[in-house]
Amino acid sequence: MSLELRVMEELKTAMKAKDEAGLRTLRAIKAAIILEKTSEGAADVLTEATELKMLQKLAKQRRDSLEIFVKQNREDLAVKEREELAIIEKFLPQQMSAEELNAELKKIIESVGAKSPADMGKVMGVASKQLAGKTDGKAISEAVKQLLAS
Repeated sequence: MSLELRVMEELKTAMKAKDEAGLRTLRAIKAAIILEKTSEGAADVLTEATELKMLQKLAKQRRDSLEIFVKQNREDLAVKEREELAIIEKFLPQQMSAEELNAELKKIIESVGAKSPADMGKVMGVASKQLAGKTDGKAISEAVKQLLAS
């Protein structure tokens, strides 16, 4: 089932349950899907990779906003961001733990022959493609820096 259909089903359920956070978030996802479909050069049907990228972008926006709101002691706004992030994450694949990420990155570092922090670009190119959707790019970058430094 495509993301669009799953979102529409969840939207119906949220409407029946009068779930404000669910409605707000699902409408944002639906709007992003429509925006992606109508953008110049886009296909009528989104690929799974495009859907995943779009969901990751929405999740990242929520995380960034949440971080800012927490720093500014705006718990009222932070609560909304947490609610939306939880709903968006339901549509994303299971995220990797730090241990799983390090294990995968060690394999990638070995396969590309990286030896020093100067080889970070090689590793990041391969890791970003292989681990897309499974973890955040920022987490990959930090882990690669740490592994190549040691």
